[in-house]
Parts: sequence; C-alpha cells; structure tokens
Amino acid sequence: MSVVELSPRVEKLRKLLEDFVENECIPAEDEYKRELGDGAERWQKVPQVMERLKKRAQTLGLWNLFLPKEYPEGAGLTNYEYAILCEIMGRSPAIAPEACNCSAPDTGNMEVFAKYGTQEQKQKWLQPLLEGRIRSAFAMTEPQVASSDATNICTRIERSGDGYVVNGRKWWISGAGHPNCAVFITMGKTDLGAHKHKQQSIVVVPADAPGVKVVRPLTVFGYDDAPHGHCEVVFENVWVPRENLILGEGRGFEVIQGRLGPGRIHHCMRSLGMAERGLELMIQRVQTRTTFNRKISEHGVVLDYIAKSRMDLESARMLVLRAADMIDKVGAKNALKEIAMAKVVVPNVVLSILDRAIQMFGAAGVGQDTPLADFWAGMRTLRIADGPDEVHTRQIAQLEIRQQNAKLAARKQTQPLARL
Repeated sequence: MSVVELSPRVEKLRKLLEDFVENECIPAEDEYKRELGDGAERWQKVPQVMERLKKRAQTLGLWNLFLPKEYPEGAGLTNYEYAILCEIMGRSPAIAPEACNCSAPDTGNMEVFAKYGTQEQKQKWLQPLLEGRIRSAFAMTEPQVASSDATNICTRIERSGDGYVVNGRKWWISGAGHPNCAVFITMGKTDLGAHKHKQQSIVVVPADAPGVKVVRPLTVFGYDDAPHGHCEVVFENVWVPRENLILGEGRGFEVIQGRLGPGRIHHCMRSLGMAERGLELMIQRVQTRTTFNRKISEHGVVLDYIAKSRMDLESARMLVLRAADMIDKVGAKNALKEIAMAKVVVPNVVLSILDRAIQMFGAAGVGQDTPLADFWAGMRTLRIADGPDEVHTRQIAQLEIRQQNAKLAARKQTQPLARL
C-alpha cells in the first residue's frame, strides 16, 4: 500500500509481483523444502524450483529491483518504490526475494560493489551477482567481541607483499553455507594505531581462497536456513591481492554505513510482508475454529487482536515508507533517525502480530505446518541483526537531542530580532 500514486510502470510491476508471489512463490514453498532434502545434502544443492522461479522472474521483468535509480545496473526505482515491491516479496521470504535476485546479503553486497567497487571488481564480482550466477556473504560479526560496536572487530587484515593476509573468526555469516557462495566481503583492522573509526578496512575474499573454512552452520531457534545458512567462518592466513581492497585502507566504516542503511530498510520492508501474511492466516483460522459454541472470531479478545494488528501494521508501514522517502530525498546519511526508528519498531510490531497469529493457531502455530514459527524466529533475530534495538534507540535519542538543541538555538537567535 502506498500513500502516493505510483507511476504506471511501478503499478504494473506491483501487479506482476503480487501475482508471481501469490500464485508461484508461495505454492512452491513446500516443493522447495522437499527438494532440499535432509542432513548434509541440504547444503550441497540448490532446489531446481528456485532456478525455475528465477528464470520466470527474469522473464517477467522482476529482476534486480533493489538497486536505487542512481545505479545504472539497477531497475531505476526509488527506495520508496522498491519499498512497495519489497513488502510483497516478504510474503514468501524464503523464496520470492531470491527468485527476484533481491535477497540479503547479496543486495547489500551488490550495492557495495556498485557504489564503491573498481571497474575490475564490478566485472569480476558484481556482474555475476547481478546475473544470479553466484551468491555472496558479508563477514563482519565476531564471536569474541560485542560486534554491535563495530570498533571491537578484531580480525586482522595485514599487508603482505602486493596484497593482504586476513586472519580472524567470524560468525552469523549469512549466505556462507550456500553452494554458490563465491565471495565474502570481509571487515577487519589494517591499522591498530589509527583513530578508532579509521582502523577498519574491507577486502574481497574469494570463498575458495586457501585458508577460508566454513566451520559450521548456526541455527536460529532450531532453524538452519539451509542452503543459505548463518555460519561460523575462519580466515586463516588468507592472502588476497591489493586490488581486492574496497575503497581504501581505513575506510571500512564508510563502506559498511553505506551498505547497512538501505539494507536495514530492506529487512523492514520484507518484514511487513510477513506480518501481512501472518494476519491473513490468523483471520482465516479464527473463522474456521469453534470454542465454547462460538467461532473463535466472535470472541472479543480475538477481535481486539485483529484490530490491534492492523493498526500496528499500518503505523509501522508509515515509518518504513517515511524512511525510504527520506533516503531518496536527502540520502541515507541524513535519514539515520528515520532508518533507526523503523529498524526498532518494525521487528517488534511484526513479532507481536505473529505471536497473536500463533496463539490463534494453538499447537499448529509452533510447528512446521504453517510458516508462522519460522517467521517468528526470523523476526526475533532481526531485533539483533544489523544492530540491536538498544544501539538504534541510543542513536535515536542522541539525534533527537541534537535536533531539539539546534531548534532551540535557532529560536534564541531570532527572538532579539523579533523584538526590534
């Protein structure tokens, strides 16, 4: 749902995408799970249904919709326009985003290459990612430190001849388990003596480089999210050439801030789609079950659940659309408060909606026969991923104080003039 009229092109894309997700992606979810199989084979193959859906999305023109219009490699959409479409993909989060080549972490990594990459890096890594021939991972979080403060990152990236040697241990590296994962965008420290925000650098590490080892997949409330996965990865004396450095030494923070701002909003957009589907499932359920000689939908508390879910969802959507609009108009760097507010509010709102839906399904809500438990696990994780709630609320408060002080100072300057 949009608060402004969409262009004819975006409206057409919206209708095409709705049909694709509802009639092709969601019906394919069970087939996708069956094709994945069991045990180790879940990490060794890509279900053919996904490859079929990718080709279908390309034919429909639903491919690489995420890159903002300033990038020639993208679809030419604004962040606001993409927000409308990304929410639709979120209704089938395990299928639709990847089918449209709009899934994390590839979207953020492609934007890094598009925004900061050299022509050689774009040709070697961006182009195959845009074509969907390879997958990628973003390696930042570490088990030994509180990675919510990225200055704590301790992986070393040290000069060695005409390149760099990478040593460190990362975890919760999404995408690292995928059989098509070909590249890690990796954060580490190059200069321990520099200012704390100038110590970090970003290098491109090929997944098949000697010394790269995927130790294990990590589960999210029991879900392994194969074949994509969230893995623990060790980089042991991994050598990469100098040309694999992104942007320059000491500019790692600049790169990750440029990557994470839009990425956080993408997560929020998809989350809204999950909430919409959860609400729909809840409403369907309560009209087909009876307790105490009444349909569940006739109980007052259930009506309250439905109404509150709709109100919460609409409020959260406005925050997301506002943030996307701000990014379009003033850039992600000047929309930090709007992005942070959406990042805090949306996962919490969606968790509440999913929790109500699970409650209405009873035992069925926590099992594998509906997507609700899987959705809930992902949403609970999002309160930590891409910065925990506490980091964002701290930033919101600091920005609010700064803005209020600036307003007060401006008023004081104009008051003497008004008396004259």
